Amino acid sequence: MMKRAFIFGLACLAWVSCATKEPEGKPKAELPRLVGRIASIPPDKRFVLIQSFGKWTAEPGTILTTRGADQRSANLLVTGEALGQFAAADLQSGHIELGDAVYSQHVPKPPAASEPATESPAAEVSPAEDVKNPQKTTD
Repeated sequence: MMKRAFIFGLACLAWVSCATKEPEGKPKAELPRLVGRIASIPPDKRFVLIQSFGKWTAEPGTILTTRGADQRSANLLVTGEALGQFAAADLQSGHIELGDAVYSQHVPKPPAASEPATESPAAEVSPAEDVKNPQKTTD
């Protein structure tokens, strides 16, 4: 009787451990990460220059998202032009301003004002004043 209970226990443990494993064929979803900030916006606002916070690794055609301090967001399409820590991206949709945070993937909007809010991820971005030679835009 004790032997059967032990074997049954091992079988249950093996079944539970197999059920919690992720399938090997599926890649894990990458979390959005802060990759840079908007460093320059030409007057026509058709593209932007992104100052990267590390080595630039985004392939041409990659979609990036931005988040501004007042919860503005935009989608950018990486063009492939890069020089040093700066890279160009086309503005696909949304509204951008100097200093907006640029993320590697979509960042969901924070909770509504009625829900408890945490600090915005855009707060990590340093102010636009420290950009050398920023281009001023007029709306």
